[in-house]
Amino acid sequence: MKIGLYSITYLGCWYRGEALSLPDLIRTAKKFGYDGVEIDGKRPHGNPVDWPKARCLDLRQVADREGIEILGVAANNDFSNPVPEVREAQICFVRELTRMTADLGAKHLRVFLAWWGITRHPKLATYDIAEGYWPIIHEKFSTEETWAWCREALIECAHYAGELGVTLALQNHKPLIKDHNDVLRMVREVNSPHLKVCIDAPLMPDKSLASMIEAAQAIGDLQVMSHFGGEFDRNPDGSITGVDRIDGVVTGETNQYYHDFAKAMSGIGFNGYTSYELCHQLPVVNGETVGIEFAHKNAQLAAEFMRTIVKEAYSKSPIFPLAQELSGALH
Repeated sequence: MKIGLYSITYLGCWYRGEALSLPDLIRTAKKFGYDGVEIDGKRPHGNPVDWPKARCLDLRQVADREGIEILGVAANNDFSNPVPEVREAQICFVRELTRMTADLGAKHLRVFLAWWGITRHPKLATYDIAEGYWPIIHEKFSTEETWAWCREALIECAHYAGELGVTLALQNHKPLIKDHNDVLRMVREVNSPHLKVCIDAPLMPDKSLASMIEAAQAIGDLQVMSHFGGEFDRNPDGSITGVDRIDGVVTGETNQYYHDFAKAMSGIGFNGYTSYELCHQLPVVNGETVGIEFAHKNAQLAAEFMRTIVKEAYSKSPIFPLAQELSGALH
């Protein structure tokens, strides 16, 4: 499993300060020991309106010189809106992102079914405003109606992806998707070789080893990309502790479930990317949200943290390994 840096970490919306340019993001990824970068599909980073083919080719040259792979693009799309004009605009957006993904030489475009989005209020990002109105606009429609709109849009977008040699990766992200079973259901219903899976450990409702193994075995070679998150500190003994933060509150350590996720991914022979993302409301110190130095610290430690976990999991676990351990975890 390779380690990527997702550009939302440096989009300039969660910390206090400006975004990194994409060339600077690539150089930062190289400095911190990442293998590749995933580009967020919105301004100021990867909105396709701003990225004609010539500019994409220029960025590919920057990445090639640094030895960093542009592994994919993130769509942040919403196919669930009840208004047809909005859904059609989202389809156009994803089609253009597919073109941009191909021009960048990337393999995958990560997609959602539904997404409430973020807002900037006044400068820093927040989820609560957009998250609050999503249920309001959907309250008159059943989940199955919403599911059908998403399926119809995804079928069309998978066709566009296939024409350009790009693979869509459906992420296990709320609000419509609950777990990996929902992802697999949609992939089967779309029934396209150009739609695969992006299962992320932090988004799994059950983070036990048994759940990780069950999900990994269910998705198998459909898994093409993944993400990890958290905030990190170095311990006196040199080890790194990762913690989750939700709504500004630290909720628990990430160390164990990422170890378990890496074991499960090793068990199915996954050799794609897991990309670090810092995309939540960050600590406030002396009345101000932390600055870009907080992103730098966490991006650097995250790469080392996950590299250590992957090395351990993959060195000890051959493909389809650990029969007794896996059986015990599942039963």
